[in-house]
Amino acid sequence: MATMNAPTMERRHLPERRAAAREGHSAMSAIDYIAMALLIIGGLNWAMVGLFDVDVVASLFGAGSPATRLVYVIVGIAALWSIWTAARMGRNRHAV
Repeated sequence: MATMNAPTMERRHLPERRAAAREGHSAMSAIDYIAMALLIIGGLNWAMVGLFDVDVVASLFGAGSPATRLVYVIVGIAALWSIWTAARMGRNRHAV
């Protein structure tokens, strides 16, 4: 006859984790969401370059213009921020 296993300790802590999440302990801040949006915009621009040879940023601001370069730098900073955020989230996940 089969026996049922008792719930593990990990399952007993799930409601506590959910309560902590409801108390405002969000994994991502507003700047993280801004960085994610910039990465999506940058990724879509690169997809357009790869698929159709159309650089939307350069089309809007002019190829090689300071505004175009600024957009590329901001997207690059967003990528660096996202790397740091991913590392931070990975550390927090291992600590739990």
